[in-house]
Amino acid sequence: MEEESVRALLTALSEGKVTIDEALQRLKDLPFEDIEIARIDHHRSLRRGLSEVIFGEGKEVADILAIMGRMAAKGENIMVTRLSQEKSEEIRAKYPDSTYYPKARVLTLERHPVKIQGRGTILVISAGTSDIPVAEEAAITARFMGNEVERIYDLGVSGLHRLLSYREQLTRASVIIVVAGMEGALPSVVGGLVDKPVIAVPSSIGYGASFQGIAALLGMLNSCAAGVSVVNIDNGFGAGYVASLINRNATV
Repeated sequence: MEEESVRALLTALSEGKVTIDEALQRLKDLPFEDIEIARIDHHRSLRRGLSEVIFGEGKEVADILAIMGRMAAKGENIMVTRLSQEKSEEIRAKYPDSTYYPKARVLTLERHPVKIQGRGTILVISAGTSDIPVAEEAAITARFMGNEVERIYDLGVSGLHRLLSYREQLTRASVIIVVAGMEGALPSVVGGLVDKPVIAVPSSIGYGASFQGIAALLGMLNSCAAGVSVVNIDNGFGAGYVASLINRNATV
């Protein structure tokens, strides 16, 4: 249940528009609802500022729809990550007003407009075009959580002059997400240019010795640029989430 929904319910109760029994009926599934296949955390939006996110990989479409149905009934905005194109088509047949982002493998269903809560802009950068799917997952997550988001893609260190031509956007952003594979050098370069938090995302892109992103992960963890933090390999969602939390408290 979203904070605005709770406020509206309490206001209606105070004005006598709903009875105490009606209010209790609406709140009975807080803090969570057990539907056997899942225990849905309807309280999460109140605690964390975002409804529970459904991880689509490994779940049957029927299970995803069951979870979505209960969340939609509560008026919650819904995000499903790591969702295949095939599964998305079945879900969109049930929820045609949902939106699927194929590059990011993310589906969203907005039961109410997303309110901008971020105080500044989150800038998402990718080192290469092959890193864009992870970068898009980060960007969509940040936007879904109520942030203004800008994107600049294909700024890898093999052509450093490309990055330097975007100094204005780098300076203007309140939080920067940088996705890179291979040796993972780009977040260190960005971190050395700005006084803003930089969230580094290692991607699994690269040749054999990159070890599916481990080389980039270790390189980012060993960054000499202060202010660079690191999330797990290919974890665009995690980067978008933490950037959102930072941006809600940013001073710009």
